[in-house]
Amino acid sequence: MLATLSLRSSIFAFLLIAVNGASLKENDELLKFPPGFVFGVATAAYQIEGAWNVSDKGESTWDRYTHLQDGRIFNNDTGDVAANSYYKYKEDVAILKMLGFTTYRFSVSWPRILPTGFPNKVSKNGVRYYNELIDELLENDIEPMLTIYHWDHPQVLEDAGGWLNSEMVDWFGDFARVVYKEFGSKVKKFIPINEPTAICKNGYSAGNHAPGKKLHGFGEYLCIHNVMKAHARAYRIYEKEFKPTQKGEVGFLINSSGYMPKNPGDMLSVEIAFQFNAGWTLNPIYFKDGDYPPIMKTMVAFKSEEQGYARSRLPEFSSEWIEYIRGTADFLAVNHYTSRLVEPGDFGEVPSHEDDQGLAQEVDKSWKPSASSWLQVAPEGFRVLLREIARKYGNPPIYITENGVSDHGTLNDDSRVEYYREYLKQMLLAVHVDGVDVRGYYLWSLLDNFEWDNGYNERFGIVHVDFNDPNRPRVMKKSAQWWRKLMVDRKISEM
Repeated sequence: MLATLSLRSSIFAFLLIAVNGASLKENDELLKFPPGFVFGVATAAYQIEGAWNVSDKGESTWDRYTHLQDGRIFNNDTGDVAANSYYKYKEDVAILKMLGFTTYRFSVSWPRILPTGFPNKVSKNGVRYYNELIDELLENDIEPMLTIYHWDHPQVLEDAGGWLNSEMVDWFGDFARVVYKEFGSKVKKFIPINEPTAICKNGYSAGNHAPGKKLHGFGEYLCIHNVMKAHARAYRIYEKEFKPTQKGEVGFLINSSGYMPKNPGDMLSVEIAFQFNAGWTLNPIYFKDGDYPPIMKTMVAFKSEEQGYARSRLPEFSSEWIEYIRGTADFLAVNHYTSRLVEPGDFGEVPSHEDDQGLAQEVDKSWKPSASSWLQVAPEGFRVLLREIARKYGNPPIYITENGVSDHGTLNDDSRVEYYREYLKQMLLAVHVDGVDVRGYYLWSLLDNFEWDNGYNERFGIVHVDFNDPNRPRVMKKSAQWWRKLMVDRKISEM
């Protein structure tokens, strides 16, 4: 215990804490969106497309995982049909157009484009489908933002180790090159990988997402190590081979809660939480020296030694990789849903990324719940997160690429409207008061869809989908109409 306290004291000595909690009273100007600010919606291939075995598409990790039918997924649901957007994409684009959105973030399915997982076979039908979707968007004046990988890699690559195998760096680079070649003449914003920490913590540590591996304390760190290299490989390929002619941008995406002190003034706990979560993947790209956060390297090494391991469970980047990864983002994409209160304590498996932080995390009892156990409504944490990112990493251009709340499917979704209203207010305070360079916002999600291990039990869409009807009809929710009005007014108003 004394050693742990001494460690925390030594860490505190080299932290520079700047607290800026000031805000201005809301007025009409603070509720307006800046000129040029873009609004869009986000989806992901496995969650909406369906058509899991159409044409020559290969098997994905999520195909395999859901087909186990062993209770891992709520109601043993699958994404085999999902919202059937593979066949209904024109209807979905028409909805986007009708609501007034001017940009759409979607992902492509790796095994739909590369059925074997490798570029030895590029599916003509897979490429055709995404080209038709992109053309439909452009014909309706909707800008595509393409996520190259949103969790559904080919099962054949997982059989070879998946993100625990360093060869994934080159395998993903090969896939990214095909995507740039096929779609880069029409798509000008790419995100290589969605939510690295969610991939690695859920898929290779907790085991509640595909591929379902429970390697806590090791799997999440090795996975992130390879994901960061793979992101950088995709960025450098575009930078060298495509950017000179295609003139597009490649961003980096994080998902993070907002972290606030349970005990007033405990900014050390807040700093540790931020660095272990957001900083884990932001530091290698945006920190002037690159690499993982020093505080994280110190604490994981300390915990590893205390637990009797011969070396730190956190892998080390070589100097060459540090330089290769640093700077690999033209913009920052931020996915944010909820927040946590933190204080010194214990949390999570031993060993694990959670336990290594030496923190207890909880929610304030006053925060409203949602249909998702992990998501409580705490709008103020959104501003806290954005301000910290801007302060620590040179205020990069930011797009909010996911933000939303779940319920169980009601059409009169007043709680969702309230969520969007309050979170957007906090985002605008970050923009107008704190000077954070937020350039656009993509809500999650256009449609009710397959919500991973929670199947169809939790709904995030502003458009209702009836999953009991084979035609998967779409019906506008109250929140969709609220967004339609906001698109016209370009300011937040009551409804």
